[in-house]
Amino acid sequence: MSEETTKKFVKPKGIGNRFVRIKCKDCGNVQPTYTRTSSVVVCNICGATLSRPTGGIAEISAELVGETE
Repeated sequence: MSEETTKKFVKPKGIGNRFVRIKCKDCGNVQPTYTRTSSVVVCNICGATLSRPTGGIAEISAELVGETE
């Protein structure tokens, strides 16, 4: 199995349509993303997949840090 298939992606509950900050579990980089993303979001530092689109709320494998201001 590849690393991508072993990562756990979950749909966060109750966050709605907003920008959030997510933290990469591999390198600790924090970056903003939209909860209803239409493309795969990768870490700017290490290239790990942080979020992927589903047609609704994105599946996120990174840690949610908070909302952006």
